[in-house]
Amino acid sequence: MAKFFGKVGFAHSVETRQGVHQEEFVDREYYGDLIRNSRRIQNFTESTNKNVSLGNDISILADSYANENIYAMRYVEFAGNKWCIDSAEIDYPRIRLNIGGLYNAW
Repeated sequence: MAKFFGKVGFAHSVETRQGVHQEEFVDREYYGDLIRNSRRIQNFTESTNKNVSLGNDISILADSYANENIYAMRYVEFAGNKWCIDSAEIDYPRIRLNIGGLYNAW
């Protein structure tokens, strides 16, 4: 099992002016283990480019911030890119993250 050290991005809704909300991101660093390391290539007929997505599972050693803000987890920095968190499973004292495609923050 490979070791993991990287950033997890949390998005919090912040009111910038009355009635207008934007997501503000907080990056926090975590240690953990790379449970599964795999990739998928999705080929859509209407596109000439193939989409690469991961099927990785990363188990991080969670702190109180991660446990309290699991709903706000958006991405994991892995292999030089930000990847979407598809699901998060609490397995105290760890959180198991399943990551998929590249993260695109609008």
